[in-house]
Amino acid sequence: MMLLALEDLTVLRGEVPVVDTVSLSIVPGEVVGLIGPNGAGKTTLMRGALGLLPHRGRSTLSALTPGERARFVTWLPQSREIAWPVSVETLVTLGRVPYGAGRTALSAEDARAVSAALDQMDLEVFRQRIATRLSGGEQARVLLARALAQETPLLLADEPVAGLDPAHQITTMEVFRRLAYDGRSVVVSLHDLGLAARFCTRLVMMDKGRLVADGMPGEVLSPERLASVFGITAWRADTPEGLVIQPTALSGSAP
Repeated sequence: MMLLALEDLTVLRGEVPVVDTVSLSIVPGEVVGLIGPNGAGKTTLMRGALGLLPHRGRSTLSALTPGERARFVTWLPQSREIAWPVSVETLVTLGRVPYGAGRTALSAEDARAVSAALDQMDLEVFRQRIATRLSGGEQARVLLARALAQETPLLLADEPVAGLDPAHQITTMEVFRRLAYDGRSVVVSLHDLGLAARFCTRLVMMDKGRLVADGMPGEVLSPERLASVFGITAWRADTPEGLVIQPTALSGSAP
């Protein structure tokens, strides 16, 4: 079963391609890390794939109706603004809107999904707190919980661990890994190459709008690519817990 297929996806800003003829596919059971320097086109790729930006080429997601898409894929953007002073529980329940929550009484399935999402993001004690009164990192976890409550086969998350403390960064990546174990898939953009190497089953590296590598973390995060794409050197080791990558210095090759 294919959860996402892109064929020659191109997104233009004026006449300049921000995403340039990218083709890839996502199947169940994957945690796909989308990596690349600032301006590489990672966010634009996800937004184009969702049909949120005009594009050329083919995306199986943009072909869905809005209702179908909301039940098939969850989108967690970089923006973390919470506009209304509602409770954490109320905000997380918004993840159930594609299934009728808000138009009808909350079903037992909705309540289960909300409670599970709060538990996964360590938010149960915040259930009745006003979301806008939480810290920035706590608000980020609330929005992650809302995304998890949607319980779609595919989750696209744009820098979801930015601003989280190390423990909750690891918690978030472990949640993504469990989703993959359960047969769902996650595409997550990351700047932390250590987390990408440790938790992703596959990495897609972008640079200047193009896909430059797609494969296992150990293959994609080669010294040559780290130097040419990111302009860095890194210490790396294969450990019982998996590949460890720690950027150490500028390589002298500007990305």
